[in-house]
Amino acid sequence: MAEHALSSAMQSHLVNFIGLLRSHDVRISPAETLDAMNVAATLGYAQRDRLRDGLAAALAKTPAEEAIFQHCFGRFFDQQLADFSSTREERANQAGEQEAASGPEATSVPKGAADHSAEQLLETAAQTDSDLQALLTTPLLQQLQDNDSAALNLAMGEAAASVGLSQIRMFTQKGQFTRRMLDAMGEDQLRRTLARLEQEDSPALEPLRRYRDILREQVRDYVERQYLLQAEGENARFMDELLRRTRLSNLELRYQHRVQELVQRMARKLAERHARKRRTYRRGKLDMGRTLRRGIANDGILFHTHWKRTRKNKPQLLAICDVSGSVAAYAKFLLLFLYSLQDVLPKVRSFAFSSHLGEVSELFAQHPVDKAIELVNWRYGGATDYGKSLQDFARLALDDINSSTTVIMLGDARNNHGDPQLDIMRSIYQRSRRVIWLNPESRRAWGTGDSEMPRYLSACHFAAECNNLTQLERIVDQLLKMNR
Repeated sequence: MAEHALSSAMQSHLVNFIGLLRSHDVRISPAETLDAMNVAATLGYAQRDRLRDGLAAALAKTPAEEAIFQHCFGRFFDQQLADFSSTREERANQAGEQEAASGPEATSVPKGAADHSAEQLLETAAQTDSDLQALLTTPLLQQLQDNDSAALNLAMGEAAASVGLSQIRMFTQKGQFTRRMLDAMGEDQLRRTLARLEQEDSPALEPLRRYRDILREQVRDYVERQYLLQAEGENARFMDELLRRTRLSNLELRYQHRVQELVQRMARKLAERHARKRRTYRRGKLDMGRTLRRGIANDGILFHTHWKRTRKNKPQLLAICDVSGSVAAYAKFLLLFLYSLQDVLPKVRSFAFSSHLGEVSELFAQHPVDKAIELVNWRYGGATDYGKSLQDFARLALDDINSSTTVIMLGDARNNHGDPQLDIMRSIYQRSRRVIWLNPESRRAWGTGDSEMPRYLSACHFAAECNNLTQLERIVDQLLKMNR
């Protein structure tokens, strides 16, 4: 029975660890959870290194997940036992006394003698106080008096499990969980006795208050460690979700690197979702599995052959980005998104414009994405002229557009009251498979002031407001679905 209870406790501990990994974006399925439990049952918990390697093989599927696993495993399983021998203030005072002590004249009261004096004081007071006598016989006070760290740490872990400390997510919950754990350990009886002794000015007040302070300090530290452990992944998720829904033009410079990592992570997710699948054709690579299975009915004679190959098509994607001051931030992340999806997107050709337009595809071939985007903004930033830019695009790429071409236009359509060259946009619309316009402005602003958006809508298959990463991810996801 005891072995079964221990096994259940260990399984619960492992489930909490898997929950911690999931909060750090490690993908773990229910089947993999069962595999991890079988690994732990086979290897046991006695040898920490062997358990770590076994669980890593079952749960981590990529080098990035392996790094996260190692980080979380060390923090989750390698926790130091709490020290209930003294308060933090007492330890600091003792360290100061040791540094100040010099020569044979330095004296101090031995710690063991001080503890013995406190126990005698409590026992003397308990002879005339039945409530204090009952308190001293409780397991909690006996463990504190004996400085039984093993029992106290075990009790603290059981209290944490009983109050669901693994669910702590916000720093405002630390006080709440600390109080719940103290109550679960029996500190309420100690608290009530202390309140009465304070009114009576009992000599047992100070030693009893010392035990209470030691207990509270260690429980607070335990909750603090668990908060830092459990809330790290959740806080990162919360921050990522906040950045996903923030207008890209409002992002502060200090968040730029984090947003770029978020974009690349979103792109990897979409790439996995829309990875190309093999299709069966009448020629190409022989599908031996299907061919052999069909031959079973004919005593193994291969009358019917089956072939497989990857469908080869050559659609192209033309991204035309306004990189003027008001739209540059949006263009940066659209280009970052598109070039992070090169494995699943068709061939991407990129064009940037403000007062004039030029193709910038070679910059992305020659430089890392971040550097290429900086060069694009430097070369083509300035005042906006959609009419002149569309004329440049017609000269560079209009003849390359066909029924397999998707054109993405990113811009606010504010043309400073110039000629919008709507006939060129309509020509792009007629030649292409689809024209998608992404406008970072609110729909309510379309058509106000110098906005030509209502006129350009007649030359678009689809137009949408797009000013944050959530909207951008949704639109790129739809684009990938349409290009299957």
